[in-house]
Amino acid sequence: MRIAIVGPTYPYKGGGAQHTTELAHRLRAQGHDVVIESWKAQYPAFLYPGQQTIDTPEGEPYPDTRRELDWRRPDGWVRCGRRLRGADLVILAVLSPVQVPPYLGILYGLRRRTKVIALCHNVLPHEAKPYDKPLMKALLTRVGGVLAHSEEQASKARELTDAPVRVAALAPHLPARRPEAALEREPYGRLLFFGIVRPYKGLDLLLRALAQTPGVGLTVAGEFWGGLEETRALIAELGLSDRVELRPGYVAADDVPGLFAEVDALVLPYRSATASQNVWLGHEHGVPVIATRVGALADNVTDGVDGLLLEPGSAGALADALKRFYEPGTPERLRGGVKAVDPEPYWAAYLETLLAGG
Repeated sequence: MRIAIVGPTYPYKGGGAQHTTELAHRLRAQGHDVVIESWKAQYPAFLYPGQQTIDTPEGEPYPDTRRELDWRRPDGWVRCGRRLRGADLVILAVLSPVQVPPYLGILYGLRRRTKVIALCHNVLPHEAKPYDKPLMKALLTRVGGVLAHSEEQASKARELTDAPVRVAALAPHLPARRPEAALEREPYGRLLFFGIVRPYKGLDLLLRALAQTPGVGLTVAGEFWGGLEETRALIAELGLSDRVELRPGYVAADDVPGLFAEVDALVLPYRSATASQNVWLGHEHGVPVIATRVGALADNVTDGVDGLLLEPGSAGALADALKRFYEPGTPERLRGGVKAVDPEPYWAAYLETLLAGG
């Protein structure tokens, strides 16, 4: 088929851009004629306070990519839709309701002449605004089908549209393979919180749990969505200044292995989640994962084998999990249970479900 994917790709960073890129590569490998329609300016800087673009690719860039879409140019949205009328399938990668106006412009240009699937990384944001649901409803009622990454997200989509909604677990789109882990080493007594820091990800809960777990350190690496002040104040209040290392800012792909090489486990204390690469990221770098039972996180952790699972929202429960993790012999045993990620079966199922909707 002739397939167009509309979404972020390099030089944009992050999981959404990585997924768009890997999806294009995978569809081309199946023999499809694939183009990515991406952005030269995705949205105003005030809507994303962090670093939007990078100089070094996360993975292999996709060659057939147009970077012409601009949030300031609605005429370009419509022109893109007109250009894609000859496609057999258009896939709109939906990461935020902010994308809806440009996508509506593209749909206007298409004039219903092409099958369109909304590939929803998130149907609604974790920290929702009053306009999110009306915007997403306006989009999802105008497409031919929706792909969600969990049953929970699919249920939200079905509340907004009568279009067919299918579910496929998010497939791994990791930019690098892990080095061989040293299974016999002694624990470092250090944990890792990795990725963009936002309230729903529960860093505050982890810090409060750490205060109840003597002798354990924490590295926090990633961009801080709302600034560092609240986190620094909480660290000082809890007396953790000598145990918590903050590495604010984007972490380049080349620096990721070094981060994971210095810790005993990745901790994902999320209050809520949809689908995430972070469990796979931890396992790909040879470390167990301590995660809450939210979204798809628990689907990829085998409790007591390659990590620990707990209920969300409680610093006390998280502290208990950290203490269990550091019982003698447990870090080594869980590290020994971590297996490298095989993306192939995930992608085979993902593409089958996606194209069944096309």
